Amino acid sequence: MKGPVIYRSPMPGLGLSLGITLTMLSLVVLLPIGALLLKGANYGLAGIWETVNRERVWAALYLSFRLSLFAALFNLVFGVLLAWVLVRYRFPGRRILDAAVDLPFALPTAVAGISLTALYAPNGALGQLAAEIGWKIA
Repeated sequence: MKGPVIYRSPMPGLGLSLGITLTMLSLVVLLPIGALLLKGANYGLAGIWETVNRERVWAALYLSFRLSLFAALFNLVFGVLLAWVLVRYRFPGRRILDAAVDLPFALPTAVAGISLTALYAPNGALGQLAAEIGWKIA
């Protein structure tokens, strides 16, 4: 006579961790986006157009799209060149350069933003150097 069959989950705690993840996703991401959509829906098309159709908003949009175009072209040229060099040639420091290319994929955007803010703030390492020559970066 055999005992009871016990099925052990290959991932114990999956239900609990999934529940916590979905709850946090809802609180941090979905709830604010829903609130923004609801506010926009209550604002109406006329109110949205009135807000968007301002000189300052158009200037900000123009600057954003122009800089993103320049960044995309810059990244296209130098990214292809860097990829070519990393694949074709062996040289000292190649692995470090390859890791630096992969770093943005592993680093959350918020961490990068906080780090850059800390660096370029007036009391940051690069901010102090810029302040000495009369530049204000952040």
